[in-house]
Amino acid sequence: MNLPNTLTILRIFFVPLLVAALVQQRETGVHLAGIEVTQEWLALAIFLSAAGTDMLDGYLARRWKQVTTIGTLLDPIADKLLISAALVSLVQVGALPGWMAILIIGREFAVSGLRGIAAAEGYIIRASDLGKTKMVSQVVAISFVMLGRRWGALRTPAMILMWAVVFFAMISAVSYFRKFWRKVDKRVKGRRRRELLALERKRQKALQRQRGGAADLGGATMSKPPEAI
Repeated sequence: MNLPNTLTILRIFFVPLLVAALVQQRETGVHLAGIEVTQEWLALAIFLSAAGTDMLDGYLARRWKQVTTIGTLLDPIADKLLISAALVSLVQVGALPGWMAILIIGREFAVSGLRGIAAAEGYIIRASDLGKTKMVSQVVAISFVMLGRRWGALRTPAMILMWAVVFFAMISAVSYFRKFWRKVDKRVKGRRRRELLALERKRQKALQRQRGGAADLGGATMSKPPEAI
């Protein structure tokens, strides 16, 4: 277990802490060293710490050449768990419209399904620049929504940012679908065409063997003397 994978797993463990910090009904904050740590600040600290591990584990894995199969599988799962948990919790406390959360989370399921189908066909759909922009916009927008629960002046900017998140989510989803249909669909059609050609060649060879066998039988019959016929 290397450090990048440890950070990815740590991000998963941050998820229940984030949910607890967002949905608990605490009106007053906790005083630490004379500083009041409100519920919103605690949730924001947990969320940003988890999001920070997302950038750090990828950077370390590439820099130290420690990209592993388990890390490749767990990293997108951890990201989706973190974002989905934050969105659902914010919907529960009334800080975010439910339809926005449904669109964003639904987009994640759709893209994951496309990647799974593509992987089964031997093609990897890599994250696009729009997908990376989508992740950054999600972190910023969700942070503003969290703070907007206590400071009303941030609610309007938070909703504008959430609209931007929905926009980037839909645009990046379209980008992934285009990659899927352009690459995977072409590969599937090519594979099926090759399979049909192989079956046709086998059928032609079988017909040739049958004809050859019939010709040999006829030749052997004609070569016998008349009295043997």
